[in-house]
Amino acid sequence: MTTVMPQEAGAKEVAAKEVTARSAGRAAARSLLPRVDVTEDDQGLTLLADLPGVPRDKLDIQIDGTTLKIEGEVAAFGGTPTHTEVAADRYQRAFTLSPELDGAGIVAELTNGLLKLRIPKREKPQPRRIDVALD
Repeated sequence: MTTVMPQEAGAKEVAAKEVTARSAGRAAARSLLPRVDVTEDDQGLTLLADLPGVPRDKLDIQIDGTTLKIEGEVAAFGGTPTHTEVAADRYQRAFTLSPELDGAGIVAELTNGLLKLRIPKREKPQPRRIDVALD
């Protein structure tokens, strides 16, 4: 089975930073983990991530080796907040891609706060006949 593994150690660290910043009452930048669904078919994986409030120009998707990073900054609203239940202004998530996946072929779409990443599988090497040269 082909896998996309969340980097949970980082996720716990980000969540801990958010709680610390909120409890300290600071206006420091805080991050949320976007909710993600992953499905697989014969050609690859589809990763869907919820990023409400993130415009395309504030979305950053990077691949570094086998690490896929998604970061998005929520568009600022005018005025002073009077009530806040979601005390975060950015989303961050990282995944480790299995070797069967082709990180160079990832295609991304963002529609109404839903990020869709299509991650293709690598082509499997096909057996081939090797001719022997005559001396």
